[in-house]
Amino acid sequence: MSGRSRASSIVANPVLVGAVTVLIAVVAVFLAYSANSGLPFVPTYTLKVDAPNGARLVAGNEVRLGGFRIGQVTKLEPIRRDDGKIGASLTLSLDKSASPLPRDSEVVIRPRSTLGLKYVEIVRGKSRQSLPQGASLTASEGSTPPEFDDLFETFTDKTRRDISANLGTFGTGLAGRGVDINRALVGLPPLLRDIQPVMRTLSDPDTQLGRFFEELQDTARIAAPVADRFAHGFTAGADVFAALSQDPEALDQTIARSPALLREGTPALRGQRPFLRRLAGLSDEISGTARAVRTNVGPVSSALAAGTRTLPQTPRLARDLQGTFRALRFLSSSPTTNLVLQGLTTTATTLNNTLRWLGPHITVCNYWNYWWTYLSDHIGEEVDSGTVQRVQVKNTNPLQQNSPASFGATEPANAQPSQGAPAPSLPAFGDPVNLHAQPYGRAVDEQGNADCETGQRGYPERLASGLPERFRIAVDPRTPGSQGPTFTGRPRVPDGQTFSAEPTGLAPRVVRP
Repeated sequence: MSGRSRASSIVANPVLVGAVTVLIAVVAVFLAYSANSGLPFVPTYTLKVDAPNGARLVAGNEVRLGGFRIGQVTKLEPIRRDDGKIGASLTLSLDKSASPLPRDSEVVIRPRSTLGLKYVEIVRGKSRQSLPQGASLTASEGSTPPEFDDLFETFTDKTRRDISANLGTFGTGLAGRGVDINRALVGLPPLLRDIQPVMRTLSDPDTQLGRFFEELQDTARIAAPVADRFAHGFTAGADVFAALSQDPEALDQTIARSPALLREGTPALRGQRPFLRRLAGLSDEISGTARAVRTNVGPVSSALAAGTRTLPQTPRLARDLQGTFRALRFLSSSPTTNLVLQGLTTTATTLNNTLRWLGPHITVCNYWNYWWTYLSDHIGEEVDSGTVQRVQVKNTNPLQQNSPASFGATEPANAQPSQGAPAPSLPAFGDPVNLHAQPYGRAVDEQGNADCETGQRGYPERLASGLPERFRIAVDPRTPGSQGPTFTGRPRVPDGQTFSAEPTGLAPRVVRP
């Protein structure tokens, strides 16, 4: 009875009860505050990370591995990197269960929300060597994602004005140019076909493209010391032609009397017949040149005068070209140059196959212009703030059993009931809802005749080979029969254009001359 009275007296003492309550609250606050840097008496695994920047991390941010929280960032401090820039050193306090981490593990800083909250994600590596306690990892430049404000800062007032001007300019330039674009696309396959042997020849080692640039460099190097002499030669030549141009009549008389002089000199120069025999072949050329000089001596004199002013700058140009030719020699001798040329050849071959199939969609069916026409209507819904996209919501039949709208559905939208199920009622808003998905509509058939399937037909009630009969859906890529051209299309492929009826990437089966 006395023990019960003593316990009652302790509970009845308000001072003692208040003191115990305050003590419990202080312990709770201490534990809550300490939890930001790890609970006391809980073993942790410390890891250092050298990052390009702090990426707006703060102490207390989470550290995750495979989507699970394994620790937190306990400390951030600036450091100077090897390249002289300022980076950030992160101290991570991880759960002991997360260790050991492979030595080739990577660190990525990811956004946790659109408001700027971040977390550190560790991507576990595959190395058999592990990181010891207190080890350091180095985060790559790509470990920190771009910030939203950095992206938005690129759209300055000047940038927005330039974008608006570009849209207005290019929009006006493309308007009404559908035929020109079609002609350009028609001309691309021959261009790409003809460029292949050129690229193949340039990439051939027997072409010695590198030696060509080396010889050009040697020519510039040899011409550089004698550039002043070349300039003087042009100057002296300009003086000679200037003197000749002052008395065209004397030059005419000299040329006219030259044949008589040659006739008199032939007997005396009989001993020089070998020389004269060679000179005779040159005389015809000299006569034609003389006639051309007499009529063009004025323009030639002006050209030489202009060259005289320009040639003194040739030495400096030759010196500057040395660096250029050294760079070209390095490029031509680089082991990757031939690989790049071969890659361009492969790219041209691949693109040529693509254009064989894509070309008829534009040149025969005129789908390029149709796309832009319907695009303007698609985004032409007017609202108070401008225009928005018109979106037509398509719902499945809510009365269909195993409908795509139900959880765990295994069948497509199909108005035809399953075997043994009652026929569903049609939705109140329209026709039965069936799956219609026929990809890669044709533009032409194998003979090049127009077969513009897209937009030219409705959907068959059933076109699903290999599927059960209860599926009244259209999923096969080809609709039987030829759909013909569109309203503004052509009846067949234009002359001279190669084509492919199927997007196989193979050589065309039919080539029209």
